[in-house]
Amino acid sequence: MKLLENGHEVICCARDKSRFNTPQEFKNQIEVLETDFLNRSSLSKIPKNIDGAYYLIHSMSSGNNFQELEKKSAKNFREALSNTNVRHVVYLSGIVNESTLSKHLKSRKVVEEELALGDYHLTTLRAGIIIGSGSASFEIIRDLVEKLPIMIAPKWLNTKSQPIGIRDVISILINTLFNEATFNKNFDIGGPDIISYKDMLLGYAKIRQLKRWIFTVPVMTPQLSSYWLFFITSTSFKLAVALVNSMKIEIVCRESDINKISSVTPVGYQESLKRTFSAYEKKEIVSGWRDSLVSGNFNRNLSDFFQVPTFGCFVDKRTISIKDHNRTLNKIWQIGGDTGWYYANWLWGFRGVIDKLFGGIGLRRSRTSMNRINPGDAIDFWRVIYADRFAGTLLLFAEMKLPGEAWLEFKIENKILFLTATFQPKGLLGRLYWYALVPFHNIIFNGMIKRIAS
Repeated sequence: MKLLENGHEVICCARDKSRFNTPQEFKNQIEVLETDFLNRSSLSKIPKNIDGAYYLIHSMSSGNNFQELEKKSAKNFREALSNTNVRHVVYLSGIVNESTLSKHLKSRKVVEEELALGDYHLTTLRAGIIIGSGSASFEIIRDLVEKLPIMIAPKWLNTKSQPIGIRDVISILINTLFNEATFNKNFDIGGPDIISYKDMLLGYAKIRQLKRWIFTVPVMTPQLSSYWLFFITSTSFKLAVALVNSMKIEIVCRESDINKISSVTPVGYQESLKRTFSAYEKKEIVSGWRDSLVSGNFNRNLSDFFQVPTFGCFVDKRTISIKDHNRTLNKIWQIGGDTGWYYANWLWGFRGVIDKLFGGIGLRRSRTSMNRINPGDAIDFWRVIYADRFAGTLLLFAEMKLPGEAWLEFKIENKILFLTATFQPKGLLGRLYWYALVPFHNIIFNGMIKRIAS
């Protein structure tokens, strides 16, 4: 948004164009390309007449081979840009000042080395913990403090870090582009406070006026720590493993003149938190980590699920008359998260617990915004496939562990609310699963549609 406000024309690369919501007032300044930097053939769409580029890609949620994927992605990016007029690339990386690095931080360094081989000027900005929505580390801090009054935590909570607010990161990124004083250099960026993860958790609790007690123990292994984060927070298990290994390493900035060069003076941790909470209160959150496709089991384009199948499917369809179209629509658009599912929330919660026990995502993701829904958003253990308030339609796809695939559709037509659950089973187990849930569907869906329409 800041680039657009500064008058730039922006080309955005996305793996799924249907998830990119272009602001109406900037439609003439944005071009969206559907690309995958692990697929070289898709990069031919990148136009020649670009002057600068930001590299903001990582693959930590892809499993143990994320290092190979990150290097391949960086190489494909570099080679694709060799066919353009680009003269400056800015890469947002992680602080890599310790002699012993985690796989995640080693990979960040390898990507930097790969990008430096390009025929352009490279600037690398190395950040530690970024405070703000969209930062996986920050959302872990938020989930832990909001959900747990008492924490028995691993000793790595005493590791020092130098957090920086997301607004300051964006300002530095903007002011670095085409700034010749940054060409072919790397800089550590951080706020003025050097504090432990434990202090960050307690600092968050103080701002939120929550009483929290944290006790550290030396016996929690990285594997146990990863499971702990997975069950409590909205992060995926693969991402939790990568982050836990990095959290054992101090992430403190080297001295540099980046603040002077970029004309940015980062604020402290507490002020960064206040700014973030202000954005939440004003409902200005653009995206969150929980909406990322890797936060669940969704690994295809949304367009693959627009058409709900009918062949070989079980369908549960219910209708009810409504009196107030807008009120009903508002209820649908607020479903999930803190609002819940309007009826038998304890059953939804129990289903979430069962899902997590089997390695699913449960209800831990909640939702990013309580009033706004866009395609691709996560709502608890559902993924938004289609959302059109004007048409009165919301289509969700299930990301919980299932012996099949499931859709849930809300639709309003002529003062009638339709609630349709569709399940496409896989084999005998899928059919047994559906029949076992029929009694619960009668309870949950009947109660839910009545509450929404009331």
